[in-house]
Amino acid sequence: MVTFTIEGDFERDGAVCVRQAFSAEHVALAAGAIEANLADLSPRAKRASAADDGAFIEDFCNWNRIESMERFIRESPAAAIAAELTGSSTIRLYHDHMLVKEPGTQQRTPWHQDQPYYNVAGSQNASMWFPVDPVPRLSSIEFIAGTHRGPWFMPRTFLDAQAKWFPEGSLAEPPDFAADPDRWAVLGWELEPGDAIFFHMATVHGAGGVEGPNRRRVLSVRFLGDDMRHAPRSWTTSPPFPGLADQLADGAELDHELFPLLLG
Repeated sequence: MVTFTIEGDFERDGAVCVRQAFSAEHVALAAGAIEANLADLSPRAKRASAADDGAFIEDFCNWNRIESMERFIRESPAAAIAAELTGSSTIRLYHDHMLVKEPGTQQRTPWHQDQPYYNVAGSQNASMWFPVDPVPRLSSIEFIAGTHRGPWFMPRTFLDAQAKWFPEGSLAEPPDFAADPDRWAVLGWELEPGDAIFFHMATVHGAGGVEGPNRRRVLSVRFLGDDMRHAPRSWTTSPPFPGLADQLADGAELDHELFPLLLG
């Protein structure tokens, strides 16, 4: 079992900070994977900041073509930590997600939940946000504690707020969290390389921009625990898994080469 220091309560808050569970070798693997991904973006990559605002670059599902990324996912303690936090005996990879904000990028990542964008259902899941650069509190990812218990809020595109996943009006809009701080507690941590944040896919989160000469390079990895199942959508999910609905039934276990078993 992996020994690590944890700040917070995953079951209660839906997000925790794990301190220094990852070695310098793990950090180097993740950094190398991010740079390799930036040098060779996939067709799934997108820019999430305006043309005149630095560069906020995202890419998805590259573990099977970037060796250092696959090594990090398989060799680091990330899957074991996800298993302990979710109470799962098995952990599968769902997908990797690179997020890089280059110096001077002011674009804030708006409040949102991840699970409404996805094609999976269940409660035993964990996403890891792993920075390879020091991240000050103002540039770090933040969470609204307890929102993993529901409800789901309307997912929208980051730059132009389009409802591309659920029909308008079918889900509630996120409330003004800042207007009621007694009800909506905000969690966040300053991070150093070797630290990681783990959070539930339904926990509301967002993040600030970056100041001065600082980069904010993050490798996020999504993990599926015991009760996670396939939930096909009639729209294109983010990330997309084209053709999967023809191979896995609604409610099926995610026993597929796209989602390799990491533990169990």
